[in-house]
Formats: sequence, C-alpha cells, structure tokens
Amino acid sequence: MAKHLLHGMTYEEAEEYFSNSDMVLLPVGSVEQHGPANPLGTDMFIAQALAEEAARRSGIITLPVIPIGISFHHMKYPGTMTVSEHALEEYILDVLRSLSKWGVSKVLVVNGHGGNLPALQIIARRAMVELGIRVYLYQWWSSSSEVVEGMFRQEERGHAAAAETSLNMYLHPEFVKTDKIHDERPRGSFEGKVYRFTYTHELTDSGVFGVQTTASPERGSELFEKLVEDLLRIIEEIRGERT
Repeated sequence: MAKHLLHGMTYEEAEEYFSNSDMVLLPVGSVEQHGPANPLGTDMFIAQALAEEAARRSGIITLPVIPIGISFHHMKYPGTMTVSEHALEEYILDVLRSLSKWGVSKVLVVNGHGGNLPALQIIARRAMVELGIRVYLYQWWSSSSEVVEGMFRQEERGHAAAAETSLNMYLHPEFVKTDKIHDERPRGSFEGKVYRFTYTHELTDSGVFGVQTTASPERGSELFEKLVEDLLRIIEEIRGERT
C-alpha cells in the first residue's frame, strides 16, 4: 500500500492525511540529454526516487513528479524537452493553489535539475505572498553538498558525470549504456567569473561535463542512502517550523 504517495491514496485517505499534516514533498525534474550513456529522464528519476524514499521513511507524502522542466540549453540533443519559465511557474503555482485548499502551508520541492532553479525561486516568493505557502527548495548536489563533495571529486560532480551516473546505475541500471561511458572536459574560458547564457553544445560535444568513467552502482547506492538521510534531517527541521 503506497500511503506515502498522494496519487496512491483514495480521497478519504487524503482527507485523513491533510487533517493531521500541513506539509508535502514535490519532486520536479527534466527530460534532457545526459550524455550517450544516461537516460533523458535522469533528473526526473533521481528527484522522484529521493522524494518517494524520503516520504516512505518520514510519513510526509509526496506528489507525483513534474517531469519536464526548463532545458533550452540542451535542445540540440535529440529527445530533450523544455517548457518556458513562465509555463513552469504557472503550472506549479496552480498545483500549490490546489494544495492550499487542503490546508498545506509547507511544500518541500525536491528539484533534480538546476535549470529549474530561477523559476522555482520566483514560485517560492509568489507562493508565500499569494497563498501563504512556504516553499523550500532542495537540490541534492547543493543542499547536500557536504555529502556529495565527500564522495566525489569536483570533476566527477558535473552534468552527467560520475555522481549522477552512479545514481542512475543504482536506481535504473537498465537505462544506462555502460559501453558509452566516457570523460569529457568542458570548454570555456571565463571559469565562472561572469555569466552569460550558454548552449550545452558550445561547451561539450557529448553532453558530459567531466569524469564519468569512475561511476559505479556501489557508489550510487552509498550516495543515495546518504542523500536520503540528509533529506530526512531537512524534512524534520521544516516539519518543526512554525508558519
């Protein structure tokens, strides 16, 4: 029985949950290239897995994953899907409007794709002002940075590199083409000193940023468990906050 999944409940079960809790999890991902070895749904799969496992252990339910995010920069690679910032913003705000009807005042977004962040930050502000809902944004590579940096070198933490690939190899080995795993050092001269919009293909031919060949399902299993433990600590802190 999937009582940690809103979409696995009946409306009577949902009514009981919302009468006792004002918090939910909301995973958000993307469908975009992750190099020749990884599935397009990498960000969606990881966000969904983290949210569902954290929900199962914490008793805070999770909503279904929002699969497609903001991925304009990857659109040269076949199969990549994108929506506009405005579309994602309004879609999620409509979801939050539904939640507000059931008394939800805390939403922890488990974001699997960095390109979604600017829109999610706007959503967090608008949700507070317009709905009285406090939105918290969790991203496993930054919110749990101590965990990730403790296990993976900097060059292993890039897009589609060893950290992400290891999670895929653990969560969905059937989707990983291990014979396609390789390393690529991204191009670029500014080294983070200034920002400009950049298409992925300007920086890397394969779509991989960094070292991928050190990935393994064992590293993915260890990383996933540590991320879930860290996410559970964050959930408990949020659960205890007054709104």
